[in-house]
Amino acid sequence: MSCLKIYQDSCADVTIVSNRFIDEFMPQANDAQLKIYLYLLRSLSAGRSLDISEIADVFNHTEKDVMRALKYWEKCGVLLLEFDAAKNLTGIRLLDLSGSRPLREGAPEKVSSRKAEANVSEDSTVNKAASDPGRASAGEEYARPSYSLDDLKAFQEKDSTAQLLFIAEQYLGRTLSPSDIKSILFFSDRLHFSDDLIDYLLQYCVERGKKDFRYMEKVAVSWAEAGVTTPAEAERQAGKYDKTVYTIMNSLGKTNAPTRREAEFIRRWREEYGFETSIIMEACERTVLATDRHRFEYADKILSSWKESGVHHLSDIARLDEGFQKEKPARQIRERSADRYNRFMQNSYDYEALEKELLHS
Repeated sequence: MSCLKIYQDSCADVTIVSNRFIDEFMPQANDAQLKIYLYLLRSLSAGRSLDISEIADVFNHTEKDVMRALKYWEKCGVLLLEFDAAKNLTGIRLLDLSGSRPLREGAPEKVSSRKAEANVSEDSTVNKAASDPGRASAGEEYARPSYSLDDLKAFQEKDSTAQLLFIAEQYLGRTLSPSDIKSILFFSDRLHFSDDLIDYLLQYCVERGKKDFRYMEKVAVSWAEAGVTTPAEAERQAGKYDKTVYTIMNSLGKTNAPTRREAEFIRRWREEYGFETSIIMEACERTVLATDRHRFEYADKILSSWKESGVHHLSDIARLDEGFQKEKPARQIRERSADRYNRFMQNSYDYEALEKELLHS
């Protein structure tokens, strides 16, 4: 395939993104983190201030999601969050990324005078999260740092690393990229996983058809948060959710392990409602077709209505659908009749004038 020429008609009205950001930081960030950082750049180029609630509204995120993304970028050394004495967020300083080394946590590197600043005010919800270090510490503790080439070199020079990287390549069936090695360094350096636990993590994910290191990082963080330190503990942790749970998660567009709230929804559907997997999957399919937001809540409404209607088999659902379709025309007629009646009751007539008009006609 021939090379593609990339060009544009005009350079006006643009937001400039650092090449270093694209090369080093963007591949590891999720969609929400990328959107929020780009929106900060856009706001900066427009010279306008903004607040956390505005960012949340733009992307249909919660304010906690926005703060979590900002904390992530601060850990990466992309920006600095500024707080007042009361720990209220007062500003966001976008750092100059033109240097050759990533800005690491705790490393007071010099920042170019071309610093970009975007003032941000924060409402009470975010203030509460910022003033309570315990609420934000979990996500921060397991955030992946931006490792430099020197960090990778030092890691690869360790005696045990060569064997670990060889094992990883055997599991994956390919040569590891620098980004892949950074993930393995993250498991060892930040999550403090032993080589045996990293080996088990790779095996666990590959056996489930997941060879993406972003997926592996999510699993690793969930294990770290659960206090897993050995392969045996990881096996017990993974055994909490059977194959059916992950089948339901996938049907709703989720590829990671369920959160506590999501696991509670699935437990309710299976244990309290007593539904078989086929019925739950039917509700999930209808949910995905209907909405891309709050899917667990939407599916729960479907399943709770089926429970109230006495559904036990897929044939019961077909019967309900058939009855709904038969009832639909009659229901539409009732709704139109009620609408006409309401309009009639809202009209005011001059009956004396109408009588005179009839007498003279």
